[in-house]
Amino acid sequence: MTGTGQVFLIGAGPGAADLLTLRALRMLEAADAVVYDRLVSPEILAYAPPSARMVPVGKAPGRHTVPQDLINEILAELACQGLTVARLKGGDPLIFGRGSEEAAYLAERGIAVEYAPGITAAQGMAAATGVPLTHRGLATGVRYVTGHRAADARLDLDWTSLASEETTLVVYMGAANIAEIALRLMAEGLPGSLPVLAVSEATTPRETRALSRLDRIGLEMAARPMPAPVLFVIGHVVSLYRADVPAEWLAGPEPMALAGE
Repeated sequence: MTGTGQVFLIGAGPGAADLLTLRALRMLEAADAVVYDRLVSPEILAYAPPSARMVPVGKAPGRHTVPQDLINEILAELACQGLTVARLKGGDPLIFGRGSEEAAYLAERGIAVEYAPGITAAQGMAAATGVPLTHRGLATGVRYVTGHRAADARLDLDWTSLASEETTLVVYMGAANIAEIALRLMAEGLPGSLPVLAVSEATTPRETRALSRLDRIGLEMAARPMPAPVLFVIGHVVSLYRADVPAEWLAGPEPMALAGE
Protein backbone atom coordinates (compact mmCIF):
# COMPACT_ATOMS: atom_id res chain seq x y z
CA MET A 1 0.00 0.00 0.00
CA THR A 2 1.28 3.44 -0.91
CA GLY A 3 -1.03 5.56 1.25
CA THR A 4 -4.64 6.62 1.42
CA GLY A 5 -6.31 8.07 -1.62
CA GLN A 6 -9.87 9.36 -1.85
CA VAL A 7 -13.22 8.32 -3.26
CA PHE A 8 -15.59 10.47 -5.27
CA LEU A 9 -19.20 9.26 -5.05
CA ILE A 10 -20.52 10.54 -8.36
CA GLY A 11 -24.07 10.73 -9.60
CA ALA A 12 -23.82 9.98 -13.32
CA GLY A 13 -27.35 11.22 -13.96
CA PRO A 14 -30.04 9.42 -15.96
CA GLY A 15 -27.81 8.58 -18.92
CA ALA A 16 -27.44 11.51 -21.31
CA ALA A 17 -23.84 12.74 -21.30
CA ASP A 18 -24.82 16.41 -21.33
CA LEU A 19 -26.78 15.96 -18.09
CA LEU A 20 -23.60 15.18 -16.17
CA THR A 21 -22.77 18.03 -13.79
CA LEU A 22 -19.55 20.01 -14.08
CA ARG A 23 -18.45 18.76 -10.66
CA ALA A 24 -19.08 15.16 -11.67
CA LEU A 25 -17.10 15.65 -14.88
CA ARG A 26 -14.19 17.23 -13.02
CA MET A 27 -14.08 14.34 -10.55
CA LEU A 28 -14.31 11.70 -13.26
CA GLU A 29 -11.51 13.26 -15.29
CA ALA A 30 -9.27 13.24 -12.19
CA ALA A 31 -9.78 9.54 -11.45
CA ASP A 32 -7.08 6.89 -11.36
CA ALA A 33 -9.74 4.17 -11.09
CA VAL A 34 -13.42 4.14 -12.05
CA VAL A 35 -15.80 1.77 -10.27
CA TYR A 36 -19.09 1.84 -12.14
CA ASP A 37 -22.58 0.39 -12.03
CA ARG A 38 -24.28 -1.51 -14.83
CA LEU A 39 -26.67 1.35 -15.59
CA VAL A 40 -24.01 4.01 -16.18
CA SER A 41 -24.28 4.79 -19.88
CA PRO A 42 -21.36 4.25 -22.27
CA GLU A 43 -21.60 7.94 -23.17
CA ILE A 44 -20.68 8.82 -19.57
CA LEU A 45 -17.93 6.20 -19.30
CA ALA A 46 -16.27 7.72 -22.35
CA TYR A 47 -15.22 10.70 -20.17
CA ALA A 48 -12.99 8.52 -17.98
CA PRO A 49 -9.24 9.08 -18.50
CA PRO A 50 -7.75 6.56 -20.94
CA SER A 51 -5.25 5.56 -18.26
CA ALA A 52 -7.89 4.92 -15.57
CA ARG A 53 -8.43 1.41 -14.25
CA MET A 54 -12.05 0.49 -15.15
CA VAL A 55 -13.82 -1.74 -12.61
CA PRO A 56 -17.40 -2.86 -13.45
CA VAL A 57 -19.47 -3.81 -10.40
CA GLY A 58 -22.94 -3.82 -11.95
CA LYS A 59 -25.83 -5.70 -10.43
CA ALA A 60 -28.95 -6.89 -12.21
CA PRO A 61 -32.19 -8.18 -10.64
CA GLY A 62 -31.52 -11.72 -9.45
CA ARG A 63 -27.89 -11.57 -10.65
CA HIS A 64 -25.79 -9.68 -8.12
CA THR A 65 -22.50 -10.22 -9.90
CA VAL A 66 -20.61 -8.16 -7.32
CA PRO A 67 -22.23 -8.11 -3.85
CA GLN A 68 -22.39 -4.80 -2.01
CA ASP A 69 -19.95 -5.93 0.67
CA LEU A 70 -17.36 -6.68 -1.99
CA ILE A 71 -17.96 -3.32 -3.69
CA ASN A 72 -17.20 -1.62 -0.37
CA GLU A 73 -13.97 -3.59 -0.08
CA ILE A 74 -12.94 -2.78 -3.65
CA LEU A 75 -13.39 0.95 -3.05
CA ALA A 76 -11.36 0.83 0.17
CA GLU A 77 -8.61 -1.29 -1.37
CA LEU A 78 -8.17 1.04 -4.35
CA ALA A 79 -8.12 4.12 -2.12
CA CYS A 80 -5.57 2.47 0.18
CA GLN A 81 -3.31 2.06 -2.84
CA GLY A 82 -3.19 5.85 -2.95
CA LEU A 83 -5.56 6.12 -5.91
CA THR A 84 -8.28 8.68 -6.60
CA VAL A 85 -11.36 6.55 -7.13
CA ALA A 86 -14.46 7.65 -9.05
CA ARG A 87 -17.45 5.62 -7.88
CA LEU A 88 -19.98 6.14 -10.68
CA LYS A 89 -23.65 5.54 -9.95
CA GLY A 90 -26.62 6.08 -12.23
CA GLY A 91 -28.85 8.97 -11.23
CA ASP A 92 -27.97 10.38 -7.80
CA PRO A 93 -25.83 8.38 -5.35
CA LEU A 94 -28.14 9.24 -2.44
CA ILE A 95 -31.42 8.22 -4.12
CA PHE A 96 -31.71 4.40 -4.12
CA GLY A 97 -27.98 4.29 -4.86
CA ARG A 98 -26.58 2.97 -1.54
CA GLY A 99 -24.05 5.77 -1.66
CA SER A 100 -24.47 6.52 2.03
CA GLU A 101 -23.64 2.89 2.90
CA GLU A 102 -20.43 3.06 0.91
CA ALA A 103 -19.53 6.43 2.41
CA ALA A 104 -20.02 5.09 5.94
CA TYR A 105 -17.82 2.06 5.21
CA LEU A 106 -15.06 4.28 3.84
CA ALA A 107 -15.31 6.84 6.64
CA GLU A 108 -14.84 4.08 9.23
CA ARG A 109 -11.49 3.38 7.57
CA GLY A 110 -10.38 6.98 7.44
CA ILE A 111 -10.86 7.34 3.68
CA ALA A 112 -11.95 10.76 2.43
CA VAL A 113 -15.21 10.88 0.48
CA GLU A 114 -16.68 13.64 -1.66
CA TYR A 115 -20.07 13.68 -3.37
CA ALA A 116 -21.16 14.91 -6.78
CA PRO A 117 -24.97 14.93 -6.87
CA GLY A 118 -26.62 13.72 -10.04
CA ILE A 119 -29.88 14.37 -11.82
CA THR A 120 -32.06 11.52 -10.70
CA ALA A 121 -33.99 9.42 -13.22
CA ALA A 122 -37.35 11.02 -12.42
CA GLN A 123 -36.03 14.49 -13.22
CA GLY A 124 -34.40 13.26 -16.40
CA MET A 125 -37.66 11.59 -17.44
CA ALA A 126 -39.58 14.81 -16.84
CA ALA A 127 -37.22 16.78 -19.06
CA ALA A 128 -37.24 14.10 -21.75
CA THR A 129 -41.00 13.57 -21.96
CA GLY A 130 -42.42 16.91 -20.90
CA VAL A 131 -44.36 15.21 -18.09
CA PRO A 132 -43.93 17.32 -14.94
CA LEU A 133 -43.57 15.75 -11.53
CA THR A 134 -45.93 18.34 -10.04
CA HIS A 135 -48.48 20.56 -11.76
CA ARG A 136 -51.04 22.97 -10.39
CA GLY A 137 -54.43 21.29 -10.24
CA LEU A 138 -53.01 17.82 -10.95
CA ALA A 139 -50.36 17.02 -8.34
CA THR A 140 -49.29 18.90 -5.22
CA GLY A 141 -46.38 16.58 -4.46
CA VAL A 142 -44.21 13.74 -5.70
CA ARG A 143 -42.95 10.57 -4.06
CA TYR A 144 -40.11 8.30 -5.15
CA VAL A 145 -40.27 4.62 -4.19
CA THR A 146 -38.30 1.54 -5.09
CA GLY A 147 -40.26 -1.31 -6.61
CA HIS A 148 -37.65 -3.91 -5.69
CA ARG A 149 -36.29 -5.18 -2.40
CA ALA A 150 -32.89 -6.72 -1.77
CA ALA A 151 -32.79 -10.51 -2.11
CA ASP A 152 -36.26 -10.34 -3.70
CA ALA A 153 -37.84 -9.69 -0.31
CA ARG A 154 -41.54 -8.85 -0.06
CA LEU A 155 -42.53 -5.32 -1.01
CA ASP A 156 -43.47 -3.70 2.30
CA LEU A 157 -44.44 -0.25 1.06
CA ASP A 158 -47.02 1.89 2.84
CA TRP A 159 -49.66 1.32 0.19
CA THR A 160 -52.31 3.39 1.94
CA SER A 161 -50.20 6.55 1.99
CA LEU A 162 -48.96 5.98 -1.56
CA ALA A 163 -52.49 5.73 -2.97
CA SER A 164 -53.09 9.49 -3.27
CA GLU A 165 -54.47 10.99 -6.46
CA GLU A 166 -52.99 14.36 -5.48
CA THR A 167 -49.44 12.97 -5.55
CA THR A 168 -47.29 11.81 -8.44
CA LEU A 169 -45.80 8.41 -7.69
CA VAL A 170 -42.51 7.51 -9.37
CA VAL A 171 -41.46 3.86 -9.13
CA TYR A 172 -37.79 2.99 -9.61
CA MET A 173 -36.66 -0.58 -10.32
CA GLY A 174 -40.24 -1.79 -10.50
CA ALA A 175 -40.46 -3.63 -13.82
CA ALA A 176 -40.63 -7.10 -12.25
CA ASN A 177 -43.25 -6.07 -9.70
CA ILE A 178 -45.34 -3.46 -11.50
CA ALA A 179 -48.40 -5.74 -11.70
CA GLU A 180 -48.38 -6.26 -7.93
CA ILE A 181 -47.75 -2.56 -7.33
CA ALA A 182 -50.70 -1.58 -9.51
CA LEU A 183 -53.02 -4.07 -7.81
CA ARG A 184 -52.03 -2.90 -4.34
CA LEU A 185 -52.58 0.75 -5.25
CA MET A 186 -56.00 0.01 -6.75
CA ALA A 187 -56.92 -2.00 -3.64
CA GLU A 188 -56.24 1.18 -1.66
CA GLY A 189 -58.56 3.24 -3.84
CA LEU A 190 -56.64 4.53 -6.84
CA PRO A 191 -58.78 4.30 -10.00
CA GLY A 192 -57.79 1.82 -12.67
CA SER A 193 -58.08 4.60 -15.25
CA LEU A 194 -55.21 6.57 -13.68
CA PRO A 195 -52.60 7.10 -16.41
CA VAL A 196 -49.15 5.51 -16.19
CA LEU A 197 -46.07 6.29 -18.25
CA ALA A 198 -43.24 3.74 -18.43
CA VAL A 199 -39.91 5.06 -19.68
CA SER A 200 -36.96 2.81 -20.47
CA GLU A 201 -33.39 4.18 -20.51
CA ALA A 202 -34.64 7.76 -20.13
CA THR A 203 -32.65 10.55 -21.83
CA THR A 204 -30.40 8.16 -23.78
CA PRO A 205 -30.52 7.49 -27.53
CA ARG A 206 -32.08 4.13 -26.60
CA GLU A 207 -35.05 5.64 -24.75
CA THR A 208 -38.47 4.05 -25.29
CA ARG A 209 -41.84 4.86 -23.74
CA ALA A 210 -45.14 3.10 -23.10
CA LEU A 211 -48.31 4.95 -22.17
CA SER A 212 -50.88 2.92 -20.28
CA ARG A 213 -53.18 3.03 -17.24
CA LEU A 214 -53.06 1.50 -13.81
CA ASP A 215 -55.38 -1.42 -14.55
CA ARG A 216 -53.47 -2.37 -17.72
CA ILE A 217 -49.79 -1.65 -17.01
CA GLY A 218 -49.02 -5.06 -15.49
CA LEU A 219 -50.43 -6.97 -18.47
CA GLU A 220 -48.81 -4.68 -21.00
CA MET A 221 -45.37 -4.88 -19.39
CA ALA A 222 -45.63 -8.69 -19.28
CA ALA A 223 -46.58 -8.80 -22.97
CA ARG A 224 -44.03 -6.21 -24.03
CA PRO A 225 -41.08 -6.00 -21.61
CA MET A 226 -38.83 -2.95 -21.80
CA PRO A 227 -35.05 -2.88 -21.31
CA ALA A 228 -33.83 -1.85 -17.85
CA PRO A 229 -33.81 0.62 -16.28
CA VAL A 230 -37.55 1.30 -16.46
CA LEU A 231 -39.16 4.16 -14.56
CA PHE A 232 -42.93 4.22 -13.93
CA VAL A 233 -44.77 7.52 -13.45
CA ILE A 234 -48.24 7.08 -11.96
CA GLY A 235 -50.62 10.01 -11.65
CA HIS A 236 -52.70 12.68 -13.33
CA VAL A 237 -49.61 14.55 -14.53
CA VAL A 238 -49.17 11.82 -17.15
CA SER A 239 -52.24 13.26 -18.90
CA LEU A 240 -49.95 16.12 -20.00
CA TYR A 241 -47.76 13.78 -22.01
CA ARG A 242 -47.46 14.82 -25.65
CA ALA A 243 -45.96 12.72 -28.40
CA ASP A 244 -44.71 15.88 -30.14
CA VAL A 245 -41.90 16.61 -27.68
CA PRO A 246 -38.55 17.50 -29.36
CA ALA A 247 -37.43 14.82 -31.78
CA GLU A 248 -33.98 14.42 -30.22
CA TRP A 249 -35.62 12.88 -27.14
CA LEU A 250 -37.58 10.29 -29.10
CA ALA A 251 -36.46 6.74 -29.85
CA GLY A 252 -38.11 3.43 -30.55
CA PRO A 253 -41.78 2.70 -31.22
CA GLU A 254 -44.68 4.99 -30.50
CA PRO A 255 -46.12 4.77 -26.97
CA MET A 256 -48.98 2.36 -26.38
CA ALA A 257 -52.34 4.11 -26.31
CA LEU A 258 -54.43 4.26 -23.17
CA ALA A 259 -56.74 1.28 -22.92
CA GLY A 260 -60.19 2.14 -24.16
CA GLU A 261 -59.03 4.86 -26.56
